[in-house]
Amino acid sequence: MSNFINKKREEIEQGKTILGIEFGSTRIKAVLVGEQNQPIAQGAYDWENRYEKGIWTYHLEDVWTGLQTCYQRLAEEVKTRYGVELIKIGAIGFSAMMHGYMPFDSDGKLLVPFRTWRNTMTEQASEELTELFQYHIPQRWSIAHLYQAILNQEEHVGQIAFLSTLAGYVHWKLTGEKVLGIGEASGMFPIDIQTKNYNREMIQKFEEKIAKEKLKWKLEEILPKVLVAGEQAGKLTKEGAKLLDISGKLQPGILLCPPEGDAGTGMVATNSVAKRTGNVSAGTSIFAMIVLEKELKKVHKEIDLVTTPSGDSVAMVHCNNCTSDLNEWVGIFKEFAACFGIQADQNQLYAALYQKALEGDADCGGLLAYNYLSGEHITNMEEGRPLFVRTPKSQFCLANFMRVHLFTALGALKTGLDILLKEEKVQVDQILGHGGFFKTEGVGQKILADAINIPVSVLKTAGEGGAWGIALLASFLLHKKEETLDQFLKEQVFCGEIGSQIQPDKKDVLGFEQFMKRYQAGLIIEREAGNCLKEE
Repeated sequence: MSNFINKKREEIEQGKTILGIEFGSTRIKAVLVGEQNQPIAQGAYDWENRYEKGIWTYHLEDVWTGLQTCYQRLAEEVKTRYGVELIKIGAIGFSAMMHGYMPFDSDGKLLVPFRTWRNTMTEQASEELTELFQYHIPQRWSIAHLYQAILNQEEHVGQIAFLSTLAGYVHWKLTGEKVLGIGEASGMFPIDIQTKNYNREMIQKFEEKIAKEKLKWKLEEILPKVLVAGEQAGKLTKEGAKLLDISGKLQPGILLCPPEGDAGTGMVATNSVAKRTGNVSAGTSIFAMIVLEKELKKVHKEIDLVTTPSGDSVAMVHCNNCTSDLNEWVGIFKEFAACFGIQADQNQLYAALYQKALEGDADCGGLLAYNYLSGEHITNMEEGRPLFVRTPKSQFCLANFMRVHLFTALGALKTGLDILLKEEKVQVDQILGHGGFFKTEGVGQKILADAINIPVSVLKTAGEGGAWGIALLASFLLHKKEETLDQFLKEQVFCGEIGSQIQPDKKDVLGFEQFMKRYQAGLIIEREAGNCLKEE
């Protein structure tokens, strides 16, 4: 152990480490990796989105408090474990939740509260732009938010000088560079896979569409510059170093890789950037990323087309809701245990309840649940109302109750993936899972395999998440030679690791299909709940 500590201490002192920081929906996480691209220190800060005046948002002061606290905790771990101060770093990368809307004026002032990916308030813009471009524009994309603001005649629109995402905003403040990685940029505006830049034909169509507004800006002028993995994206400025490390010890001049979204970093963290590979990230939200061999035959409103950090085409199925409602049910069981004086360990409680779900009936015994805390575009749900429904003859027991909540966490995702796998006949060699849904060994992994009828693997490193993924992209910037990102990951990071794999079970595959028939039929109940139960 002492040799390991000494070696890592030398790497830290010589500035050979890489730092990755990701702003997730519930946690900001920092990971420091050594020369072998494996984590050697971590720091984290928990935060939550706010629902204010009908908008899902985060305050800017929370962004900086979270970032600084997260970094400070990582630096403290470095000092405690290795006995040295964190002063020099080889390269840094920032990542965050994709999409959303952050418009700034010429003085760098945010013009409206940050509108996150979770908002479903741009339906008209989404539909009109999809028709205009003949290319699906999801509600959460930045261009949909911008166009909806134009349609709404919002006063701030004429003052926009720069439009970015959370990752791009943080990167800009630390480097002065208004740039984005291509994967993150593809969630702002459609990308031309050939030019690795925004689609010029679509930009022209947009300009013509809004010409009557006589705005002072052009779209290309306010969008961030697009960069691909491996390109330099600026250096940490003196002001940026002080903003990141309030102790003032971190030196400026550190290279930064292009800021990316959590979808791209999830692909990197699961070694899923090659064609015919895919991954499912499942936590507060859930999304699947499938790297395509060829274009889809038609436009699907359920399927988003984005890119890998290298600019290859990816079909993305993104759903707003996954484990939040499930987590609250686990909290109820913890509260119940406390009534009997039992202080249940959180991890043990999750493990016990998740494992219990495997004892349930293949189709959940006729139970039905919806996990919609917010709206869900794939099922055309504007508002969310978590529901649990059963008939008098349903097999109501703990195993089926937990099983149906795990099933419904994948319900919207399966709706979209069925289009890719059954209708478009997209070929996938492997799916890798990561995120909290897969934390209990073998449970979430098995249920996903049965849901999509494809073997699902989970890597030992998958729990490191997007902060590690963006650190690997920063490492690629620093250490790449002539290889592609795919080659770098396979040869320098994962070295043949394939993880533990679970095959779908025929009986349980059929059971999930039965559940989905019930899920689709019951959507009218969910919709009426939104109509009848208004938030006060």
